[in-house]
Amino acid sequence: MLGGILVAALLAWLVTGGDGGSDPERGGGEVAGVVPPGAGETDAESGLPWIGASELPAEAQETLELIDAGGPFPYPGKDGSTFGNFEGILPEHPDGYYAEYTVPTPGEDDRGARRIVTGEGEESYWTEDHYESFERIWR
Repeated sequence: MLGGILVAALLAWLVTGGDGGSDPERGGGEVAGVVPPGAGETDAESGLPWIGASELPAEAQETLELIDAGGPFPYPGKDGSTFGNFEGILPEHPDGYYAEYTVPTPGEDDRGARRIVTGEGEESYWTEDHYESFERIWR
């Protein structure tokens, strides 16, 4: 019995690359036995469609990397500032729960419309139309 448990643990370690997997709620990728949402599926909490981080534009993927690293961000004072959720599209949480980050748009002279919004629960959302619509990011 103990031998079987050890073999299962070793297999799980090998499948996840030795890091124990990632946390799907944080959006950290696939966990052994956890399948990412498919096309057309929605997040149960927000009701928003899922989008894989790898499906985002390269600039959004780079912004996610900056968020994970804690910066530096291209728009100090704007990136990491509180997102108020005034549109009411994201799940309701207390003021200060969400932060927003600029996703540069090639060819734009200003910040453009693209943003990533993160929550204190480590969830991430993508908008390419300045908060008119969102997708939940699967990482």
